Amino acid sequence: MTKDVTVLTPTMPDPWSVLAGLLAGGPDKLVRAAGDGAVVQLCDERGRPLVSIEAPLFVQVEGEAERLLGAAAPHAPDAPAMPPVPFWWTEARASTGVGEAEQLAGAFAARVVALLGGGVWPPEAAGGLDVVASSGVSAVTAPAAAQPAVDVLTERAAVVIQDRPVVAMTAWLSDALSATAAAGIGLQIVSPPGARLTQAVRDALGGWPSRWVVRDARRGYYDGLSGAVLSWQDGMFQPVPRGAAVGEADGEADGGTPVAESFQEDIRDTGERQLTLSFRTVHPADERLVLGGALEAVWRELTGGPPAGWGTAEPANTPWSLRQLTDLARDRAPEPTWLVVVGDPARPGLATLRVSRTDAGVEEEVTVTFGYGPGEEPPLAALPKAAEALATRHDLRSLLAQIRKARRDLSVPPRFEPPAVPAGFALGVDEVRALPGDRARRTPLAAAPAQLGPAARHGLYYPLPGDPSDLSGWADFERLVRHLNGA
Repeated sequence: MTKDVTVLTPTMPDPWSVLAGLLAGGPDKLVRAAGDGAVVQLCDERGRPLVSIEAPLFVQVEGEAERLLGAAAPHAPDAPAMPPVPFWWTEARASTGVGEAEQLAGAFAARVVALLGGGVWPPEAAGGLDVVASSGVSAVTAPAAAQPAVDVLTERAAVVIQDRPVVAMTAWLSDALSATAAAGIGLQIVSPPGARLTQAVRDALGGWPSRWVVRDARRGYYDGLSGAVLSWQDGMFQPVPRGAAVGEADGEADGGTPVAESFQEDIRDTGERQLTLSFRTVHPADERLVLGGALEAVWRELTGGPPAGWGTAEPANTPWSLRQLTDLARDRAPEPTWLVVVGDPARPGLATLRVSRTDAGVEEEVTVTFGYGPGEEPPLAALPKAAEALATRHDLRSLLAQIRKARRDLSVPPRFEPPAVPAGFALGVDEVRALPGDRARRTPLAAAPAQLGPAARHGLYYPLPGDPSDLSGWADFERLVRHLNGA
């Protein structure tokens, strides 16, 4: 049975219905609050947590349930229908390694749905309404249980086991990332081979010692992003030496590490593409400043409409609003604000936005990706216009556009995907003016840059090949950057 259970209900689980679900463990179970009251835990008689229940989230964005619950929801013949928005999203997480805890999570979900209606995902996770026997319970130790999302905690890494079809940047996982970063240790996510990551999770993992660990029952463990064969060593998952791994393939993941065969299976071009824009803007600090406008401008240029919703975690639960986004970032200042932004299900799009206050002003760092199917052409011709909107109206510093062969739904599978190639680069007005002479215009590239804005105050857009089958575009990009830097 899965360790994570998601309950979607048409009305908010009130304290009575939540309590009824928590008491699925019988009267010898105790209830306590954790995470500043945002998480309620069902504990055994010694106070050790068995099931953690996150505060219900009010979701008002179309398509988020389908995007994150994935194949566990709509494809099962007996699966309940997805509820229409708005609905309430409540997650229960059972302590790993305690069989009774999984039963309790399922019983909790079943009781809440019995009271309020709705559905449980995955459907098979819903338990019965009977009290679950509790004799001889053995729960996780206090240090690991201190963070509800963490299953194993060592001096070097926090390990999170995620048995769900799509591993998303939930509030739990976001808290775990923040906690591990503050502690100076890695976060390692362990999942079965059928699971996928959202791009928000992939980007947040960063590098060593954090990683995505795929648990292959036949061949052991491997890194879902690099394919490196892994084993548990010195309190964390680490690459194994060549020749010491089962199920390794020819080739190297990183400096002599063998690559898992599973990582290199089913490598084929499906015709799907992803277009990614990474850009940075810096605005003068002003009380009238409205944030998010740069991302909205790019979204409109490339899709014809604004984003659908945003949030501080996944699922994105709030309809798109520049004013609400700005108010949140202002309330959190001077601390930075990290947000996830999603698009309409008809045109898959996902962005992460980080707002921070610096000596230069208010900075926005954005990475936005759109997905395209075999019969859809990524709008590369619209990139100069999108860059012009940023350069003339949104204080652009720089932009890099990339295209790659990857899934239209934007999820990240645990197998090899070809690297992205550059499709365009842009500099904002101040960056162009800071370069001496005509260096910004006269480059070693065959194509001349396009002017962004009026002659007196303009940015520049540098077109690049943008052929996902040809990695030589990176050589052109390197030549351009070296030239702009005066090398």
